[in-house]
Amino acid sequence: MTTPEAEQGGAARPEERLEKAVRAAEQALIEYEIAVETFRVEVDNFSRLHHQRLGPVYARLDELEARILEAKAARSGDAEDRRLADEARARLMPLPGVEELLHGWMDGDGLFPEATAMLTGQEVRPPQRVRPSEEARRLYRELVRRAHPDLAQEEAERARREEFITRVNAAYARGDAGELRRLAEEWDAGPQQQRGESRAEELYARLEWLAERKELLTRIATELEQSAIGGMLRLAPDDPDRLLEEIAGQLTAQVAEREAELAALLGPSAPGAGPGSGSVGA
Repeated sequence: MTTPEAEQGGAARPEERLEKAVRAAEQALIEYEIAVETFRVEVDNFSRLHHQRLGPVYARLDELEARILEAKAARSGDAEDRRLADEARARLMPLPGVEELLHGWMDGDGLFPEATAMLTGQEVRPPQRVRPSEEARRLYRELVRRAHPDLAQEEAERARREEFITRVNAAYARGDAGELRRLAEEWDAGPQQQRGESRAEELYARLEWLAERKELLTRIATELEQSAIGGMLRLAPDDPDRLLEEIAGQLTAQVAEREAELAALLGPSAPGAGPGSGSVGA
């Protein structure tokens, strides 16, 4: 006796069930990759914008700290005060010859974005916000779901997708919704890969690879979450851009406090004070 399903074409082959499992695993992995890459972009953008916007304020605070210690040492004449002042001043001095050696191409964190652009021939457009707009995020998610390299079965198609997704990631990191829309149009106009039948051995190998990829992404996500910038982002998960403004306000208040402290130390009663010695211009 046959079942209705059998009469309509027979029970599903084991390979078909395995193919469905592989497709489901692929989609789950892609969604996870989107989440990890989205967080990585925010961490990277926050780090760059933090350095661009607040780096000069931190430098000003360090300079004021050194001048305060020097003023205290001048007042006290104490050897320990002088040592602390000298150490603070030394921390502000660049290492001799380093700038000339690196030719302005890199710092302790690696190549500057501008240098990377020169080497790759890409245009540098720094991000305007930590978190790209909602439209940019929507376009990015849709493009990755459609064009992800892991959906390719042939090596040539995978290479084409990897090159395309690299451009998608760069546009998303800049928050460039217009470029993401253009890339979506380009993908729609390009060749589309047709899936072929896969043998069971290939599908099992595919599942193993997907599991390994998931483990790698989990390690990357953990490192991002445990980084200093990742920790700062967790303080403002809904509006990381506002967090930058709050930090800037706190640092500005600290600068004002240090300037007032230095002005008091360099007042008329300070040893060796003379005309103009109380100036603390930025």
